[in-house]
Amino acid sequence: METSSLKKAGSGSGSEGPTHSVAGGRGGEERGSFEYFGWVYHIGVNSIGHEYCHLRFLFIRRKYVELYKRDPHENPGIKPIRRGVVGPSLMVEELGRRKVNRGDVYVLRIYNRLDDSKKGEIACATAGEVRKWMEAFDHAKQQAEYELSRGHNNRNKLNMEEEINLDDHRPIVRRYAHGLRKLIKIGQGPETLLRQSSNLNTDVGPDGFFEGDSGDAIERHKWKCVRTFNGVRIFEDVADSKSGKGVIVKSVGVVDAHADTVFDIILNFDRSKRYEWDTLISDLELVESYDGHYEILYGTNDPTYLSHRSQCKRDFVFSRQWFRGQDGTYTILQVPSIHKKKPPRSGYRRTRINPSSWEIRCINTSMGSNTPKCLVTQMLEIQPAGWFRWQRIHPSKFEKSVPYALLCQVAGLKEYILANPALNFESLPTVVHSKISDVSVTNSEYDDGELRDEFYDAIAADSSSSSSDESDDDKLGNKELKVKMKNISWAIAGFSLKRTSAADANKELDSSVVPIILETNQFHGSMQKGRDDTDTNCWTSPSGAGFMIRGKNYLKDNSKVMGGDPLLKLIAVDWFKVDKSFDRIALHPRNLVQSEAGKKVPFMLVINLQVPAKPNYSMVMYYAADRPINKNSLLGKFVDGSDMYRDSRFKLIPSIVEGYWMVKRAVGTKACLLGKAVTCKYLRQDNFLEIDVDIGSSTVARSVIGLVLGYVTSLVVDLAILIEAKEEEELPEYVLGTVRLNRVRLDSAIPLEN
Repeated sequence: METSSLKKAGSGSGSEGPTHSVAGGRGGEERGSFEYFGWVYHIGVNSIGHEYCHLRFLFIRRKYVELYKRDPHENPGIKPIRRGVVGPSLMVEELGRRKVNRGDVYVLRIYNRLDDSKKGEIACATAGEVRKWMEAFDHAKQQAEYELSRGHNNRNKLNMEEEINLDDHRPIVRRYAHGLRKLIKIGQGPETLLRQSSNLNTDVGPDGFFEGDSGDAIERHKWKCVRTFNGVRIFEDVADSKSGKGVIVKSVGVVDAHADTVFDIILNFDRSKRYEWDTLISDLELVESYDGHYEILYGTNDPTYLSHRSQCKRDFVFSRQWFRGQDGTYTILQVPSIHKKKPPRSGYRRTRINPSSWEIRCINTSMGSNTPKCLVTQMLEIQPAGWFRWQRIHPSKFEKSVPYALLCQVAGLKEYILANPALNFESLPTVVHSKISDVSVTNSEYDDGELRDEFYDAIAADSSSSSSDESDDDKLGNKELKVKMKNISWAIAGFSLKRTSAADANKELDSSVVPIILETNQFHGSMQKGRDDTDTNCWTSPSGAGFMIRGKNYLKDNSKVMGGDPLLKLIAVDWFKVDKSFDRIALHPRNLVQSEAGKKVPFMLVINLQVPAKPNYSMVMYYAADRPINKNSLLGKFVDGSDMYRDSRFKLIPSIVEGYWMVKRAVGTKACLLGKAVTCKYLRQDNFLEIDVDIGSSTVARSVIGLVLGYVTSLVVDLAILIEAKEEEELPEYVLGTVRLNRVRLDSAIPLEN
């Protein structure tokens, strides 16, 4: 498989240092003009059912996207084979890892959130490349949002581009496919999909790292370092050490490599490479893969180096689920499993491997350092009796145990990467570079009607169906596609425990109006309000003190502060069972918003969390303001803004207060921009704004929610919703609303009738 690459060019001063410009900046500031370009795979199924996978050069200039057969920098004057606009309805979803022919690729789905029939897929050699392309498309959407905010003329032009008739190209595509049929009849079938394996090498600068904090919600773990070896620390969670449940321990080490590199090493099945760092697993085999993020694996180990009384070989089956957060942190969950394809094997003793998880997070390095670093954490569950006995009485026996071998994997990774400097200093396939653009473009280039097609529609068609494409791709296959990378991102240097109060957010509401009294007994939802923390299958509204949000000086020092009381009051929660996702729920005649009490509320925010399951569920939360919204406030701009603006600002922070530790790791505590993670639809009418959050629109979110539902009756979940502050005058952030869901029962959901 060819190595793909991504490059980013931004207009700057011409110096070696990268430039960075975020869409939505103040109206008189000079904005950088970003260009992303690099090699990807265009994959899909053509009109006669054949799967194709073609190497293509993708170019993103501002909000415009072009797809070429060859690199336009090396071939001046070459015309793109596909061109289009990144419109406000474009969504980019990570589909995970997929086997195409005989190679593994990481796939991105590009689609219109308002019309799922308009979609296309591109693929990359590594998960790191996927992350970069997602950032590139996000920058393009921000550029479109910025142009929308600049004035009436630009708004009209962009609206025309977004609303162009997407049927214009379809006759051309049909004729194109007809030609392909003729070619197939004379033996011109699809070309070989993949040519060579991808590499895992990286060359990331010191500024190519993500936020260095552990999360945006305060967790209840109490970690104590109990042992260190080879630069790796072993911690025990002593918060519930006497509860009799499994003991949670973790191994933490700083590894001199980018998170993308470490992630690829952990997922690699190559026996020769795994032998160099993994002291437990001898062989690892893929049994089955689901949706690109979930796998069933079969492994064996050699008992020679472990304290097994029986020296027979051991084998085990486990599931591995992985995903990447919006901050670039990778999470891998490993749980014991069974599978019909791997029954007990003669000569082997079936072992239950300890439930464990990995977290791989890039960290900041000192100025001038050329070595990327990431923090690798492996967490696992151990039976209390064995752990305490090993820790206090027989430490030598512990060092020959399976849990110890698991904990040693971090140390093995650390040493393996140190012994292979190429993993740090050779170029990574995913590449971002900042420089003055070599390929200039003007608005006049995109005035032709063909270019008003949104890119998800353009890429959906098979872009190579002629015999000339095969020869073009062969020429590309002989070239080395390596470039250098520098990523531009922000790092958290620390945070202050100073709290923001609800008074700081009073500017969001109209202070000239006398507030009304909001009594929760006036509003009735299908889920009961909890009386205290011992109550179950209920909701309450906690303060924002459990969440860390952006402080007044965040743009200067990245400091975060403890949240205060929510601006909006949670007045009711509905828990519905539905046959399929139910949008515009606030318009239902029996909905709380349509009641007499609901119509008297100055403003109501309705959050409809659509939960995919069998059957489907809807968790609907109603947040009320006691005064009208100040139209010039951040909340006012959000409520009456465009869908693109809302997608870029609507933020949620999750926290599992009580529950199985593996679920806590899956959910995490990092803030998530929901509009960029899943499909959100907005309905603004009368005195309310409804946000329909389709959790099932993302394979990763579906996978996580599936795990959560399996333990939901034992979980206490806190959620905080915010509007992300990006400008100095919008800081500090404030908590818009909170909810605590206490051990919810699925069977308590009531059917919702149309």
